[in-house]
Amino acid sequence: MNNIICIAGPTASGKTALAATLAKELNGEVVSCDSMQVYKHMDIGTAKPTLEEMQGIPHHMIDVAEPWEDFSVSRYCDMAAPIVDDIISRGKTAVIAGGTGLYMDALIRGNAFAPFPATGVRERLEAQADAEGMEAMLSRLRAVDPDAARRLHLSDRKRILRALEVYLETGETITQHDHRTRQQPPRYRAAYIGLSFQDRAQLRRRIDLRVDQMMEQDLLNEAKHVWEHRDTYKTAAQAIGYKEFFPYFTGESALAPCVEKLKQASRNYAKRQLTWFRHMEGICWLDASAPDVREQAACLTNEFLAKG
Repeated sequence: MNNIICIAGPTASGKTALAATLAKELNGEVVSCDSMQVYKHMDIGTAKPTLEEMQGIPHHMIDVAEPWEDFSVSRYCDMAAPIVDDIISRGKTAVIAGGTGLYMDALIRGNAFAPFPATGVRERLEAQADAEGMEAMLSRLRAVDPDAARRLHLSDRKRILRALEVYLETGETITQHDHRTRQQPPRYRAAYIGLSFQDRAQLRRRIDLRVDQMMEQDLLNEAKHVWEHRDTYKTAAQAIGYKEFFPYFTGESALAPCVEKLKQASRNYAKRQLTWFRHMEGICWLDASAPDVREQAACLTNEFLAKG
C-alpha cells in the first residue's frame, strides 16, 4: 500500500521536530515539502532542519536546486515522488513535512502540470508583469479564472503568472484543472496531521521568537548574500526572510524596522498557510502546544498504518 504520513501547518508550529520524531518511531524517512528549502545556501531564512534536529533520520528534498533556478510544483513532484516510492519500496514510512500546501496536495494526488515546452508564453508574461505591474496581471487572471484570482495574493507573482500561463497554453484554467484532477484517485493514501494553536497569540509569539533566533544565527549575512545576487536569484530572492532586509542594504531603512517587517510577513504567511490547509480534506488537527502532542500524533499514525 502507498501509505504515507503528512505533517502540515503554519511556520513555527513544530512540524520539523514532529516529523523527525515520528520517522524515528516508524522506521521512516522525512521528505521536506517546502518551496524554499529546496534551494542551496539559504539555510537560516528557510528554517532548514539542523543535523541535530534531523535526529539521524534521512531528510530529502532539501538543497536540491541552485538559488538561480526557477523551481515549480511540477519539478517538486517529479523529484519527490520517486523518493517517496523508493522509501515505501524499502518497507519504510515516508513522512512528508512542510508548509507549502500546493506542493503537498500535488504530490499526494499525483496530478501536477508538466512543464510546458519553450513557446515564449512565460517570457511574454514576465515582460508584461515587469511593464504593467502585478495588479494588471491579477486583473487579467480575474477575467478568465476569478476563483484562482481570489485565492492568490497580489505578491504571489510566480503563481499568478503560472495560472495565466496554464490558461494560455492549455485553454483550461488552474481551477478547472484542480477540479478535474480531484475526481481521480490519489497517488498515495495519506494520513494528515495538522499542527496549530488554540491560542493564536502563542503562534505569533513563536514566530517572533524564531525571527529573533534567526538574527542571532546570522540571518542578516545570509540575506546580504541573497541581496547581492538578487538579479540571478529571482525566485529565491522572493522568499520571506530575505527580501525584507533589502531596504536595509540599500540604506533606505534602519535594521529594526526590517526585522519587524519580517515578523509581520511571517505572521501573514502563517495565516495563509492555515487557510490553505483548512481547505484540505481529512486533516486531523492537533494543538501544537499540548505537552503530549507527539504521543497523540504517534497514536494517530499507528492507527492509520495498522488499517493498511
